[in-house]
Amino acid sequence: MTRKKKKIYKKKGRVIKDLTRNIFKILNEDSEKFYNYKQIAAKLKISDTDGKTQVLKKLVELTATKKVKEIDRGKFQINADRKYSIGTLDVTSNGNGYFISDDYEDDIFIPNINLGKGLHNDTVKAYVYKKRNGKKLEADVVEIVERAKTEFVGVLQKNKNFGFVVPDNNKMYADIFISNNKMNGAEDGDKVQATITDWPQNSKNPFGKINNVLGKPGDHNTEMHSILLEYDLPYEFEPEVEKEAEALPIEITKEEIAKRRDMRKDLTFTIDPKDAKDFDDALSFTKLENGNYEVGIHIADVSHYLQPKTILDDEAYDRATSVYLVDRVVPMLPEMLSNGVCSLRPNEEKLTFSAVFEINEKAQIVGEWFGRTVTYSDQRFAYEEAQSIIENVKLSNDIKSYTMPLETSIIDKEYTVTPEIVEATLQLDKLAKILRKKRMKQGAISFDRVEVKFNLDEEANPVGVFFKTSKDANKLIEEFMLLANRKVAEFIGRHQGKPSGKTFIYRVHDEPDVEKLASLQNIISKFGYKINTDTKESTSESLNQLLNDVNGKAESNMIETLAIRSMSKAVYTTQNIGHYGLAFDYYSHFTSPIRRYPDVMTHRLLQHYLDGGNTPKADLYEEKCKHSSKREELASKAERSSIKYMQVKYMQDHKDEVFDGVITGVTEWGIYVEISSNKCEGMVRIRDIKSDYYIFDDEQYAIVGQSTKHLYQLGDDVQVKVKHTDLERKHLDFSLIED
Repeated sequence: MTRKKKKIYKKKGRVIKDLTRNIFKILNEDSEKFYNYKQIAAKLKISDTDGKTQVLKKLVELTATKKVKEIDRGKFQINADRKYSIGTLDVTSNGNGYFISDDYEDDIFIPNINLGKGLHNDTVKAYVYKKRNGKKLEADVVEIVERAKTEFVGVLQKNKNFGFVVPDNNKMYADIFISNNKMNGAEDGDKVQATITDWPQNSKNPFGKINNVLGKPGDHNTEMHSILLEYDLPYEFEPEVEKEAEALPIEITKEEIAKRRDMRKDLTFTIDPKDAKDFDDALSFTKLENGNYEVGIHIADVSHYLQPKTILDDEAYDRATSVYLVDRVVPMLPEMLSNGVCSLRPNEEKLTFSAVFEINEKAQIVGEWFGRTVTYSDQRFAYEEAQSIIENVKLSNDIKSYTMPLETSIIDKEYTVTPEIVEATLQLDKLAKILRKKRMKQGAISFDRVEVKFNLDEEANPVGVFFKTSKDANKLIEEFMLLANRKVAEFIGRHQGKPSGKTFIYRVHDEPDVEKLASLQNIISKFGYKINTDTKESTSESLNQLLNDVNGKAESNMIETLAIRSMSKAVYTTQNIGHYGLAFDYYSHFTSPIRRYPDVMTHRLLQHYLDGGNTPKADLYEEKCKHSSKREELASKAERSSIKYMQVKYMQDHKDEVFDGVITGVTEWGIYVEISSNKCEGMVRIRDIKSDYYIFDDEQYAIVGQSTKHLYQLGDDVQVKVKHTDLERKHLDFSLIED
């Protein structure tokens, strides 16, 4: 005997939840149809008189506000003249949201009650209306057009017959209901990955199932895997991908060499971080008889091994980028390729794709060549080793060999660097400095930010923090990679001084948003700084001056962060608009195909044009560019999340210490403080400041004591202690040390 469906809303006097939204849902199913209140009540399974009365009253109310129209006595229809828009939902950590649509200049506020089961980054249809005061717009989500994601990482809270997954993501405002038969073996307190399978109309919570049991919260590997899964990033390759990689023919045949420019006899070396495992770029250096230099930028020829329409290529495209967490690299390609056959390891012949330039003493390009090559790396340097040469040897006519000091050496002993490599390093450094100076003069912006790095023990626990800065050796490599990327883009994208119209992959960076720059000016003026935004040139010049002025100051990291946020995001596209931050009219990504899929596309298109091919349609490549940009953004978020996790973990062992810090943010619920010695950021909650009753003053970027009028203002130096650490939320709470 089948059970009758449970009737809803029978209790008299009960206020029906989400009634407006559910009425809209029915009327929106077909905007041509009309219903009376009894028909709508029946669709909502409302059978009692009180419930039907509420439906009728709501319909009358919606008619009065012209959201619904009464086309005949007692017959209601959706008002097709209402203002609907399609856009993206941005959910905040407090459970409200904003509607972002091209139809409106500003983001539109959505109160929690109007989210309509929409989740962060969902594409939604919303009704936009003026609030009762008639001044501000609000939005009401009426339809979920497309879910941004359905998989979430969180902790299972298990009862006898069911459980809830409490998501780690603070923008996911609803816990996920899991029935007993969807647990997948998970136990109470496990960190899991769950998928939303349904969200019943009358349920506060979405229903789901558990896909993966990751481990216990706080366990290091569990947390790292959680970060990757939260951003939809894989942490291992499927067996069939590894199998296809292992089956690749890796021998460099005479027939293949004959198709390429043979540069194995040219002096060639790599400069990379000490702990690098894959080397996707190398430099060659030759002095020419005319006094100029031939400089080769040689890049691993990944596209030779990574063929279209293969499992390997599909996997590389899906990933689109390698991911660099604090304690590990999640590569785009299997290790056999990334660290093996494609890596330009010393004393090995490799297939490469090269940009070769003839450069004079003034760093002017007097000749260029692009194509496939075969090369042989004579030496591997770490940045520290190349820096040691730059700092300790002078460029002269009588350059001798250089003994690499033990403390700098990556091979744990002193060793001798040949005069040829010493001269190549010094000449390349000299040319790089000229190139950089030209770039800065043309309006490039110099964001030389300090990177936070951790010393890890054998179990990947942080035992120390240090700052990584960019020195001459880093800038040497940077300038020649920029040169190759720029010249490849110009070679394809420009013809006789005009755009060629050929489909290509560009890395573009739009000009800064005027309003964001005005906001930046407003903040930095509190510290006595200013920027001139009258022209494009004055903006970049004054931004560089600002970055130079704050260098070494307590507020430097905060202001550099704010300046970066005022910039547009760099993205991949086939539509070239130039790169504002680098001051290049043409710019591509050519130099890192081991870790970036757009570089693989660049190599393929470049070879296609070198072979005389016609321009392919841009639409397919534009779609791939958007995918790559999205995956890059997710990888970047995961990297930042892993840093935040490690900072919280590090601070767990420093709860009794007093730290000097600077106020980096002010909100109505507290102040954010960044510790100067390790860049860890945490919050001091207003309620925890006992000396006075403080309230937020947004005009002064401060909280103000109501009795004393004392200010805690953005940029102020303060002292704090760790009050609480939350590894799961990656959050630090500080206590303020008050005078």
